[in-house]
Parts: sequence; structure tokens; C-alpha cells
Amino acid sequence: MALKSIFDSGALRTELEKAGIKTSFIPIIWKYVIQNPNCEFDEIPSLPSAIYPLLQSKFKTCTSTVDTVLESNDNVTTKLLVKLKNGAFVEAVIMRYDSRLGICGGKPRPGGVRATLCVSSQVGCKMACTFCATGSMGFKNNLSSGEIVEQLVHASRICEIRNIVFMGMGEPMNNYTSLVEAVRSMIGYPFLISPRRITISTVGIIPCIKKLHDDLPSVNLAVSLHAPDQKTRCEIMPTASKFSLEQLMEALRVFQQKSQQKIFIEYIMLNGKNDSEEQAHDLAKLLEKFQVVINLIPFNPIGSLSTHSTSTDQGVVKFQQILRGTYNIRTTIRKQMGQDIMGACGQLVVSIPGKGSPEGSSSVPDIEDLIRV
Repeated sequence: MALKSIFDSGALRTELEKAGIKTSFIPIIWKYVIQNPNCEFDEIPSLPSAIYPLLQSKFKTCTSTVDTVLESNDNVTTKLLVKLKNGAFVEAVIMRYDSRLGICGGKPRPGGVRATLCVSSQVGCKMACTFCATGSMGFKNNLSSGEIVEQLVHASRICEIRNIVFMGMGEPMNNYTSLVEAVRSMIGYPFLISPRRITISTVGIIPCIKKLHDDLPSVNLAVSLHAPDQKTRCEIMPTASKFSLEQLMEALRVFQQKSQQKIFIEYIMLNGKNDSEEQAHDLAKLLEKFQVVINLIPFNPIGSLSTHSTSTDQGVVKFQQILRGTYNIRTTIRKQMGQDIMGACGQLVVSIPGKGSPEGSSSVPDIEDLIRV
């Protein structure tokens, strides 16, 4: 029987309860494993004697390994190629920000460098968005909650992680059970990531949006909208045809009413497709009753996979000016990070260096800056 990740909290909790062992030992186990990457379970001190054979027979300290670490020329982006126990690969991206360079409330921000980790929730993706390299892989399999958490474990050994965004490979809400379990682990000891520093991105899986606040209070929601009308949205994101834009807006209204939080709207800028001035007005009217932050994302090329081109810088700025100036909607332009290592938004597709890898502004700072405004 395949050994499970020690960070699969549901499986670990079940096994301990079956053996009559207190689940309060879980944080102690996790903290020791994080601090001692190559440890054996019998090296963990202060545990009941009955727990050691159980751990050794059912679990591994880590089921995944870091195959490759790629550093971007921007000196702030690191991409991890993570090999799972089934031999498949996923990618996680660390993005560092110097908070002292930002402004919040009209004053320079205190602090220094902090890091956001972009994690994957699936191998591949079934959403088939036309701008996204991950969709070209098709869907392979869901990650367990432990495999999701292990990305944080690997990254935390490189630098301290402050924020988590579920914007890597896969549609997180198509792996909802593992998503919820992983986030609950990240929020708890010893990780202690604040739920307000965790953002879950979705193309709009309405049944899960309806459950999200109840299952994960205070976690941020980001919605990949990408068009202000159903026809264009379905052309860009074929699976958007499953739910009407009207249904999605109603689900977001209920989420915001329950959570009292801003919703992040992700909008990729595609030349001649969704970036006209008329579409900017339509987008503003669609969202005028919501408290949102619209994040305009310059399209990142994906080599021969691309069927789109990037909006012009002037076009992106004009789009932003309409949203901000005419409608007073907080709108940012995402900073492009990690393009040279295929670590930018929409570029995550498994590519093993040396084995046929794909070809390799006014900007938003850290996600946390948006949350606090």
C-alpha cells in the first residue's frame, strides 16, 4: 500500500483516532518534519510509543521532491518543479516583494522583503482556457491535500512564505475537498498563514463559490472573469458555458454579502478580443454593485501554444483609466514576473529543463497590498 504524506491531515487524523492517539500531536510532528527534512519518524521526540510504528507503516515525511529550482533574471521569482509520488510533476512559484517600496494609506510601508507562494492544486487542468499553458496539458489528476501542503513545505525551506495564492496549475475548486483540507492545514500550527493572506482563484465553479465562505471564512476569492459578456467569455474559456454570467454574478453577490470582503477580479488583456474601451465600460457596469479589485493581467506568451497576442501597453492603461477614472473601481495592472522561466501568469506547464522545455509597467505589488486597501 502506497504511503501517504504526513501532511495529509485528514488521513493522519483518521489513523490517530482509530489508534486512540490524540490528534493534538499532529502539529508537533509537522513542526519537527519541517525543521528536519531528512528525518525518520522515530527521531521525533516526545510522542507516545504507539505512534511510531503507525507513522512508519502508513506515512512518509514527504511524498514529493523538488526536481528543479529555476531562478528568474528578475531576481525575485523562483520556480519549483515538484515531482509527485506517481511520477507526475507540478510547479510552484515564489514571488518576492519589498514592501518598503510600496505606499499604503499615503505612507511608506514598514517591513522588508516578503514572499508569496503560488501553488498548484492539480496536474494539468480540464478548463482548457485558450490563454493558459496548463490547459494545453489536459487534466491528469488531483493533488491530495498533503501534496498541496508539501509545496509550502518545500518553498518555506527556501524563504519565509507570507502569502499563498491558489493560482498555479489546475482549477482549485475542481479539487474542493483537498483544497479545503490543505488551507485548514496552512492556517493552523506550525504554518500559521493568516486566512486573509490566502487567495483562491477560480474560473467560476458556482456550487463551490457558494460553499467557500462557510468552509473557509476570511479566505480571499479571486475570479477569472476575462470578459464582460457571456459570448466572449465562452470563446476565451470554453467551460464558462456551464454557468451563465448572470448565475456567476449572483453567486458572487451572495459570497460578498456573507463574507463582507472585496472580491478580486482577474482579467487577462487579449489584443482585439476583450480589451476595447466599450468592453471596459461593460465590465464596470457588470461589477458596479460589487466591492472589487480588478487586476488587469498582460497576456504572457506561451510559445507555439499561443493563439492570442498581448494588448498594447497604451490599451491596457486606457482600459484601467476608464475603470478607475470613470467608475472609481480600484484597478491594478499585474507586474510581469518570471516570464523567462515560464513562471508568469498563464505560463505554468510542466517543462523539465533539458527535455524539450517551451520557449521561454504600472504594476500591482503584493496581493496583501490589495487586501489591505
